[in-house]
Amino acid sequence: MIGIDLELSQCMVLIAGSRSASSTTAERFRAEGCTLLFAEDAPRALEQLGQAGLLVICDPDPQRFEQVVAAAKVPVLRAAPSAATGSITLLGGGPGALDLMTLRGVRALAEAQVVFADRLGPSEHLSVLAPHAKIIDAGKLPGHHKLTQRQIEAMMIKAAQAGAKVVRLKGGDPFVFGRGFEEVAAATAAKIPVSVIPGLSSCITVPAAAGIPVTARGVNTMFTVVSGHDPLTTGQLEHLAKLGGTIVILMGMGTIEQTVSGLLQVGMPADMPCAIVQSGTTQVQSTSHAPLSKLAAAARSHSNPAVIVIGEVADLPQSLLNAAPHTSAEPILENA
Repeated sequence: MIGIDLELSQCMVLIAGSRSASSTTAERFRAEGCTLLFAEDAPRALEQLGQAGLLVICDPDPQRFEQVVAAAKVPVLRAAPSAATGSITLLGGGPGALDLMTLRGVRALAEAQVVFADRLGPSEHLSVLAPHAKIIDAGKLPGHHKLTQRQIEAMMIKAAQAGAKVVRLKGGDPFVFGRGFEEVAAATAAKIPVSVIPGLSSCITVPAAAGIPVTARGVNTMFTVVSGHDPLTTGQLEHLAKLGGTIVILMGMGTIEQTVSGLLQVGMPADMPCAIVQSGTTQVQSTSHAPLSKLAAAARSHSNPAVIVIGEVADLPQSLLNAAPHTSAEPILENA
């Protein structure tokens, strides 16, 4: 590679440079049977230099590592960084439980080099799911965003332009109140290859985990998914009340009092069955059932993430519990 004969088999090679830009170089050394160390900055490279039998500089800005080269007492190679554009994958992580992520999503994380992770979804398992990736916390709490949406998009595009396989991990499905299409549009405008891996949305899976079907024959024939991030208008509430189907509210805990009072004002019965399912599909799932008039009070014992269900279907699990024989050793449904 540099005009001298190096025996690389079983050699410890330190690759200094951008992980994404050096991915092709790393694959070549792995094929030679080398053990690899990686350092994306000079201080880290200096820390690991004593373990290496060969130093490889592979970065769009190799001058960053001149101090490392000067300190090296081992052969030094300079490899051209990959010029290939990377890609962006929007991945729906599902409602929370790890085993509800799709197999396609698991494969995407295993191949990822950079992961921008939301607060929801199975992000706590990323050390196992994405063992070779740099993890960037892009989670958003109500009223507090570590990164703005535009900053997230810019950072993803920059990483992909440097050659990285970027995964944007979101809870639920990226196209259900996930701002996924904005990220598709940003990637497309930057001429970055972009793909979408759907995820199981909490609007269906979380009620189901609590035994609540969003539709049921003889009970209702439709359901409406609503973002409760901002209070609904009187007109919107009137239309929802008149539809007669199930109302599923995501991100609605902060506006639940306005929602309840508004639905009562537009004529929804005070005894309409409702439910709140917190941390659905996980080991700490909890559920409360209440009539509409008492729903806001019931919400005080819950916190985000939670899904709110309003409609006759919310009472179906309770009706099964009430119908179950009292001598049954195991209840049909857990009455959380």
